[in-house]
Amino acid sequence: MATLLAIGTAKGLFLATSDDDRRTWEVSGPHHPQTSVYAVALDTRRATPRLLAGVTSSHFGPSVATSDDLGASWDEPDHAPVAFPADTGASLDRVWQLMPGGADEPDVVWAGTQPSALFRSTDGGRSFELVRALWDHPHRPHWQAGFGGQAVHTVLPHPRDPARVLVAMSTGGVYRSQDAGASWAPGNVGIRAAGLADEWPEFGQCVHKVARDAGNPERLYAQNHFGVYRSDDDGRTWSSIADGLPSDFGFPMVAHPARPGMVWTFPLVADVERFPTDHRCRVFRSADAGGKWEPLSVGLPEGPFYPAVLRDAMCADDATPGGVYFGTRSGEVYASRDEGDSWSQVAAHLPDVLCVRAAVV
Repeated sequence: MATLLAIGTAKGLFLATSDDDRRTWEVSGPHHPQTSVYAVALDTRRATPRLLAGVTSSHFGPSVATSDDLGASWDEPDHAPVAFPADTGASLDRVWQLMPGGADEPDVVWAGTQPSALFRSTDGGRSFELVRALWDHPHRPHWQAGFGGQAVHTVLPHPRDPARVLVAMSTGGVYRSQDAGASWAPGNVGIRAAGLADEWPEFGQCVHKVARDAGNPERLYAQNHFGVYRSDDDGRTWSSIADGLPSDFGFPMVAHPARPGMVWTFPLVADVERFPTDHRCRVFRSADAGGKWEPLSVGLPEGPFYPAVLRDAMCADDATPGGVYFGTRSGEVYASRDEGDSWSQVAAHLPDVLCVRAAVV
C-alpha cells in the first residue's frame, strides 16, 4: 500500500507518493499548471480511488477534474461540472471544498463554492446540482465576504446519517441540515463574532474551518476568526477550547480520522500580522478534545518563521499510526508519520500551498 498526498497550489496540483511508510516521498507535477487548486478530495470509497480537483483557470474559469488512475490521466468535461442555474443570476468564482459523501452513498460528492453555495453530485463528482434550500435561505442576502471571499469552505456529511450535513462559510457561520439539504438552520450558539455590534448573533460569524471527531460524530471542532470551539451536540451549541493555545486565531482545524478526541491546529498572531505565534513553526495538538494543548515542532524549521498555513492546507491520513500534513504559503510541505511527534519535509519551493489531502491508496 502507498500513501498519496495531493497538494493544491496557486499554480497547479502536485502529487507526492510514499511507498515506504511515509519515510520518503516522490513528488510529481504540476498537474493542471497555471490553475489555482483550492479544493482536492481523495475518494477511497470505491474499488479504484478517485482523485478530484477543483481547478480555476484565469482564462477558462473554474472546473472540477477527476482522475481514476491517481493522476496519470484526467477527465475534465467540456461542460462546467459546477454551475449556477440561469435564474440565480450568479456565476461561479471557484470551488472551495470537495467532500465525498458517506459510505452508504458511494456516488455522492459535495462541493462548497464561492459565492457561498452548496452543490451535490450523484455521479461521483462528474456533475453537480445546486442545493436550492441553502441558496434560497433568507439569511443569504446578509452573508458577507471574508478576507478570502464569500465561500462555503467546509462540508461535513454525517457518517452515520446521510440526511444530516453541516456546512460552514466565511462570513455567515455554521448551518445544519437534518433532511438531506431540504432545509437549513444556523448553528452558531456560543461562537463569538468579534468586531460586530452584537457579538453573539444568530449568524454572521467568520468561521474559518470545522472538523468532525472520528469516534464521536456528534462532536465538532471549529477554528473561528478569534476563537477555538468544540460542539458536543452536532453544531447546535459551542464552547471555547482555546485555553492552552498561544492564540485563538488561525485557519486550519483537523481531527484524527480514527482516534477520538485528537485534533490539530496551527495558531497565528491575530489579526493584522497573521504570522505564526512567536514566529515559530509549531503545530498544536490536543489528545483530549481540546482540554489540553501541546506544541509540536521536532523536525520543523527553527524561528524566525513567518509563513501561514491556510484553512485547507492541513490534513490527516487514514494510516496507522495517523499521519499529519501541512503546507505553507511559502511552498513548503511537511509530514508527520507519528501523529505530530516528529516531522520531515516532503517538498519545498512550491507555489503558495492552498490545500492538502492524504490517504492510503
